[in-house]
Formats: sequence, C-alpha cells, structure tokens
Amino acid sequence: MAAKPNLLLDPYWRRIDELFAPQSLGGLHELCNVVWAKDRPMPPSLFQDALPYAEILVTTAPLLTPEVLDHAKRLRMVIEVEGAFPDTIDYAACAKRGIEVLCCAPGFRQSVAEMGLAMALAGARGLVEEHTAMRQGGEHWLDDQPDRDFTMFGAQVGFVGYGQIAQELTRLLAPFRAQVLAYDPWLPQAVAQQNGAQLMGLDGVLEKAKCLFVTAVPTAENHNLLDEAKLSLMPKGALLVLLSRAHLVDFHALSNALKAGRIHAALDVFPTEPVAADDDIRNLPGTILSPHRAAAVTGGRHLIGDMILDDIKSWISGNPKRRLTSASDSKIKLLAGVGDARSTQDLAASRS
Repeated sequence: MAAKPNLLLDPYWRRIDELFAPQSLGGLHELCNVVWAKDRPMPPSLFQDALPYAEILVTTAPLLTPEVLDHAKRLRMVIEVEGAFPDTIDYAACAKRGIEVLCCAPGFRQSVAEMGLAMALAGARGLVEEHTAMRQGGEHWLDDQPDRDFTMFGAQVGFVGYGQIAQELTRLLAPFRAQVLAYDPWLPQAVAQQNGAQLMGLDGVLEKAKCLFVTAVPTAENHNLLDEAKLSLMPKGALLVLLSRAHLVDFHALSNALKAGRIHAALDVFPTEPVAADDDIRNLPGTILSPHRAAAVTGGRHLIGDMILDDIKSWISGNPKRRLTSASDSKIKLLAGVGDARSTQDLAASRS
C-alpha cells in the first residue's frame, strides 16, 4: 500500500470549519498525513521544517519563490484558499518543477450566485427602498415605480465576465426565462452556448441589459473597465450588481450616475474595505449595500473543501481532471479573485 502524501493545511485567515464540512475533513485525514490544520497561522519555523517533506500545500497566499521551492523537493500540488491566484507565487518556477497550482474560486460559485440573485431581485423590485420608506412613512402603496422597478421575467440580463459564478447565476435565473447576454473575451463560444448565453461585445451588453452582473476576475487590463463612458451606455433605470471586485468599476463615475438617478446598484465590494464611516458610498441613492458578504453564510464555503478533497483524490489516482481552477488553464495576470480580499503582501509576510 502506497504511503499517504504529506499535506500542510494552513488556511489562516480562514477557519478549518469554514472550508470543510466534517465529512470532507475526515476524508482528507484518511487520504493524507495532515500537518497543522489549526485556526491560527502556522509558525514560520514549523512551516520551514515541514515544507521539504510536503507533497501538498493548502494555504491562502503562499510565498513560493524559486529559492523557497528549492527546499520543497517533494511538493507537487499547491491549493490556494483565498479565492485568487496570488502574486506571491512564481508560477513559471512551479511549472518547471512539475508543481500544480490550483485556485479555490469555483468553490464560491453557489453562495455568491445565491446572494447575487437575492440582490438582483431586491434591486429590481425596490424592496430596500420601500422598506426604508415605510419606516419613515413615505411608502408608495400599490404604486408602480417604472423608473426604478422591473421584473426579471423575460428581462435582458447581462454579465461582465462569464465564469463559474455567472454560469451558476444563469442556472438560478432559468425560471425567469431571462435573455442572457455576456461579455467575456476569454470564454470559448461553446461554453456560452452550453449555458444558453449570447456572447457579445461589452458595449452591446451594457446597452441592452436591464440587470448587469459584474462577475469578472480582475486583471491588469480591466481596471476601471466600467468608467463614465461605459456606465453612460446602460439604459435608464438599469440595475448594476457588483459581485467580483471594485477593481472593475470607476466608483467616482458610478457615484455620479447613482446620484443623478440614471441607474441603480447593488454592491457587495468596495474600493476600500471596510468602508469608512463617513464615506459618501454609505448614502448613495438607489443603492443596496452589502459588506462583502456574498460568500458569508454558514456552510457556504464547504464546496471548496469538497473540491479540494476530490482533486487530491484525483491526483493520487493519476486522474488529471480537476474541479478547482488550474493555473495552467488561466491567465496569471490576476490581481484578485472572487473570494474575500486580503493583502497578499501581508499574508506572505508570515512566510518570510
């Protein structure tokens, strides 16, 4: 019987029970010799002692330079659990040494898509505005609000970025028979067709979508992709639902559009987090605000643990199929993913 692979499990700042349901964690211990697995940072000295013997590393933002990798002769798989391919990894050096690098971003798809649908429905039907108005005695009894409210049934729904979260949202939107439009320059046409989405240019999606989901992974090229000119293409009364990163949106331009009453928004992420108590963002009209909680639900990240377990099983059996995203299949110009943001520099400091 083959020896179990050694796995360093150091997911801090995340918790073990945040990532793994008891059954998945038990399965991981059956498959591997699990080292650490605690809800606090692994001491640097222990990490340095254990790394030369580890085949698998599961952590948030590992500092993996060629010099570090020289001491990790047995390492064959790295799984990050922050939600992005961090800039603390030398991907070329990993590829040269035959080390597979996986990102946990697909494990957020269910919880984030669920929140996205909730925010879209609340924004489309004016639930938050009318709730607030009713508390203040200014509600609109039985009145249509055509400049604000719309139905998702048969609506044109747009996506900026059509990855796993967008595809999961498309499945949730199926009962509404929405027309799904998507802008994603990296997506094969066949994937869009399989999900019933129509690929088109960014301007076309912006001009047509009554509800626009921003779900793209940030890159060096798409900073402030939705600037004043692009936001001006959105139909009057359209709803923007921001789920991925504030990196993609020019918040100054968005604030102006919201103050002018041209569009509405539901925001889960912001340029600076936490948002300052006196930030104007807190008082923008026509806006639903969520403090980066799209994935924050009990059990909402357990899909990550399930995927980690399945991919380690596949690796042990020699099966190349993966449920997590492989760096070899991705553009490694990513600045952040769809998970909870933290500074990769701060996290990497614990490894130095």
